[in-house]
Amino acid sequence: MNSRLFLGLIVIALGILSVSVFIVDEREKAIKFRLGEIVRSDYTPGLYLQMPFVNNVRKFDARIQTLDAQPTRYLTKEKKNVIVDSFVKWRIGDLEKFYITMGGRTEQANARLFPIVSDQLRSEFGKRTIQEVVSGERAEIMSILSANTKTQAAKYGIEVIDVRIKRVELTAQVSGSVYGRMRAERDRVAKELRARGRAEGERIRADADRQYTVVLAEAYRKAQTLRGEGDAKAAETYANAYGANKEFYSLYRSLNAYKTSFSNKNDVILLAPDADFFKYFNNPKPKK
Repeated sequence: MNSRLFLGLIVIALGILSVSVFIVDEREKAIKFRLGEIVRSDYTPGLYLQMPFVNNVRKFDARIQTLDAQPTRYLTKEKKNVIVDSFVKWRIGDLEKFYITMGGRTEQANARLFPIVSDQLRSEFGKRTIQEVVSGERAEIMSILSANTKTQAAKYGIEVIDVRIKRVELTAQVSGSVYGRMRAERDRVAKELRARGRAEGERIRADADRQYTVVLAEAYRKAQTLRGEGDAKAAETYANAYGANKEFYSLYRSLNAYKTSFSNKNDVILLAPDADFFKYFNNPKPKK
């Protein structure tokens, strides 16, 4: 009988202990209530006690959540439609505030975050052109979205980690207009580059022609100078030779004249036999 009583007491004690102890996982956040009133919400991971039937505990997912919104249409500064696909990374920041405002429900938090992000996107895209939102200022837009969304979501106990734009698509009508302008702009740039290339080519050719003319003139000048110096040297040599022995110099010049005049066997020359040209043939003895 005593053993049965002891076992019954053990079972009752274990039952009371099971409802008096709760565990907070590192992936969770917990709120403890006392008769429906929040008494604590700052639990860290670990083992805790509660008073059965007086206290109750609710746990919530503390991991990062994702709001993956449906692609939405927005107007740019030029009143052109673009389709924007974005997402928000968030988690529970202030648990007590999150429970009071959102009822602790993730779906309710996503439903509240979507219009906040949508309003920010509408405002930022309305200030910019298509080119700016597609390629030029996307990083700046995301930075502004993150800052503004964090501020507005904080009053709901939501901590926004990041806001990202996955893609920005153009409607078919806008795409044709944008691509047309892009082609026109690229054609304009290409024409400008080709014009610059032609101008640079003309400049290079003109400079090459100028250098060619300068080099040729300088070479001609040097050649004429060298030729003049050679002629002067030759004249000086001839003069010195003539002064040293006039008769020998006359003979040497005559022999050169014979060699030049009769370089070909078919050459014919008509002169009188007593002409000065043949004086060394008629009288080979030099004058004393």
